[in-house]
Amino acid sequence: MNTPRPQIPRIYANPASGLLLEYADRWYDLSAWASAAGHPSHLLELITSGLLHRDQFADSLPGSGSSDWIEVPTPDLDKWDPPLSRPEVGKVLCLGKNFAAHAAEFGEDVPTEPLWFGKLPDTIVGHGAQVTVRPWYTDRVDHEAEVALVISKQGSDLTLENAMEYVGGWMVANDLTARSMQGAHRKLGHPWMPAKNMDGFLPLGPCLVPAGFIDPHDLRVTCQVGTELRQDASTQDLVVRVEPALVALSKHLTLYPGDIVLMGTPEGVGPLQDGDEVVCDVDHIGALSTRILRPKS
Repeated sequence: MNTPRPQIPRIYANPASGLLLEYADRWYDLSAWASAAGHPSHLLELITSGLLHRDQFADSLPGSGSSDWIEVPTPDLDKWDPPLSRPEVGKVLCLGKNFAAHAAEFGEDVPTEPLWFGKLPDTIVGHGAQVTVRPWYTDRVDHEAEVALVISKQGSDLTLENAMEYVGGWMVANDLTARSMQGAHRKLGHPWMPAKNMDGFLPLGPCLVPAGFIDPHDLRVTCQVGTELRQDASTQDLVVRVEPALVALSKHLTLYPGDIVLMGTPEGVGPLQDGDEVVCDVDHIGALSTRILRPKS
């Protein structure tokens, strides 16, 4: 007997018509729903208001008795805006070596304390984007499939008990990395920032699943390049789970609405060539597709 597919709301940013909701295999105009109900029109405002959290949103979803939903045709799009980007995104914080097998594939130990680094909001692109690696950089660039979360309210010194209250939703991320550059800088004892930050080095999307609708610690994470499956793991294997990760980050920096946290990538990262199609997929969220271009200088 087949297990019924969970009915999970997914919110997409349509470059032409605003916010759309995919739910129960149908599509709805989320922007029109928000306007009719007197709610904010921007996704981050909806997140920070708490209106999209399962505690409130479940009772407003299509079929729940709400009459303010306008059904729209299934969009025929191969490209979506990222759910959030600059200037809404203040900072992007990333967990490193957060899967033991990923640390092992580089011959390294799992950190005794959460290891994190930053990517700049300027790197964010959406589903279906073409990422052109700068022609002057001809060495290895890797894919890194990850689960990403967005912060919903301001907080510092979070606790294990309240950390999840600061999560507004979930996305798929591809933490593209200039691997040769990273290795060279690591040997010199330099930071990783240049290797993690080039234009387009953070594909994000394809949608946002609001908080409360999925278990972030039981998700399959995969990455396929062309026809080759390279990464395949479960967030059950995270070294640092979401709550302690947010506790650790908030000890250093106040978290603000729109900040994004990447939870780390599993083993199987590998190089990308000119024309490669990369698909990072996370259970219940969706598949994030990116085309890599490596022009010659």
